[in-house]
Amino acid sequence: QVQLVESGGGLVAAGGSLALSCTVSRGSGIIDVFRWYRQTPGNERNLIATLSAGGTTSFADSVKGRFTISRADPSGDGSKTMYLHMNGLKAEDTAIYYCNMQARVGRRNFWGQGIQVTVSS
Repeated sequence: QVQLVESGGGLVAAGGSLALSCTVSRGSGIIDVFRWYRQTPGNERNLIATLSAGGTTSFADSVKGRFTISRADPSGDGSKTMYLHMNGLKAEDTAIYYCNMQARVGRRNFWGQGIQVTVSS
């Protein structure tokens, strides 16, 4: 079973920075799209950042200019890691963050377990 493991969340003061990572072990196959979502209590999970296999990125207006998305594919072992670097954090960035990878075969979606980010004002 393919699993995505997230790390890097926590508590940070407003204006600070935080980096999230999400790693999938072997078995996911080729990944075409990498995404980060976030969700607050009582609300839908919202897409905030996308990275295509070709390197194209897109961001929600709420995080544009402050967040970046990237990936790393260590050669040889089949694992993949994606990152979300968050700068200029605001209280409204407080949420549970989820990573998502969409495989080329069958467009299967793999999800991380979710990780809490709390920004204190």
